[in-house]
Amino acid sequence: MPVLTIMPSGKNIEAAEGVSILQAILGAGEPLLHKCDGKAECGSCHIFVLEGRKSVSKIQRQENEKLDTIVGVGSKSRLACQTILGSENVTVEVLSFN
Repeated sequence: MPVLTIMPSGKNIEAAEGVSILQAILGAGEPLLHKCDGKAECGSCHIFVLEGRKSVSKIQRQENEKLDTIVGVGSKSRLACQTILGSENVTVEVLSFN
């Protein structure tokens, strides 16, 4: 089971392979803004994947199009609702304005 580390809090969550990062974070009782219920329509669950990027799902067209509309996007940017955990540990940064 992969471990998801949430920064800046440093909290570690054991999460099932195949679930979205949004599901894992919410399932652990951590707050994360998500206005569109995981449909990649709002961009409010924008995170940075700091470690383990090769283990998570590849960016699909709908997510990429939404990221293109968000200010402050970088090469590590993903939408938590669209990023599916693989078998390796992942570290994400939850943005402070969420």
